[in-house]
Amino acid sequence: MSYSVGQVAAFARVTVRTLHHYDEIGLLSPSGRSHAGHRRYDDADLDRLQRVLFYRELGFPLDQVAVLIDDPDADPQEHLRRQHELLSTRIAELQRMAEAVAHAMEAKKMGIDLTPEEKFEVFGDHDPDQYEEEVRQRWGGTDAYRESARRTARYTKADWQRMKEETADWGARYQAVMADGEPPTGERAMDLAEEHRRQIVRWYYECTYDIHRCLADMYVADERFTAYYDAIRPGLAEHLHAAIHANAARHA
Repeated sequence: MSYSVGQVAAFARVTVRTLHHYDEIGLLSPSGRSHAGHRRYDDADLDRLQRVLFYRELGFPLDQVAVLIDDPDADPQEHLRRQHELLSTRIAELQRMAEAVAHAMEAKKMGIDLTPEEKFEVFGDHDPDQYEEEVRQRWGGTDAYRESARRTARYTKADWQRMKEETADWGARYQAVMADGEPPTGERAMDLAEEHRRQIVRWYYECTYDIHRCLADMYVADERFTAYYDAIRPGLAEHLHAAIHANAARHA
């Protein structure tokens, strides 16, 4: 069975122009032509296109893609093994990126656009811009950073004051939970962990349970965030870390 260039473009979600270009450079030439001279692709051509698009998705330039898929020492099984290895690496990279963005978004809580007088009126002697330059340099180009920046740019002094009061109220209730000796897996602790996640969703960005787990890990891995939470009550960062993981598990 053979397929037209339009059908293949629809299957692969690429443009007809892309397929024409791949033909022109010899990367993917159709195995046949119709009586009218139109390109016709068979199943082997589709397999090759799949490999081309896979390597393109991973960022390989077209000349390197050609070398990879025309490697005479690589059989189909070798291509699958190589693709699996590259995908595994890419997944690990994306996970690290997700954790970095989550880290940046949490740090963004401390970077807001108020006048110096308003900042200190709301936050006292805590500098909310403490991590702003670091965050901007490392993650300023990400969509997630831009979304958080877009949302927080609209906040007024009253919004930031309300957020501070919410956070303080949450912290007081979490202190009480710890003072009562409730474990992180207790209902009250997990409920407060869920409230913590929803505050992030409401004020900053969409915080999934997986992202919330990443944040929890950061609270105990990064001494700056450990200090932030432990200033509310010693040991709170570790307790919250466990409560967030327990809460995510019960919603899995």
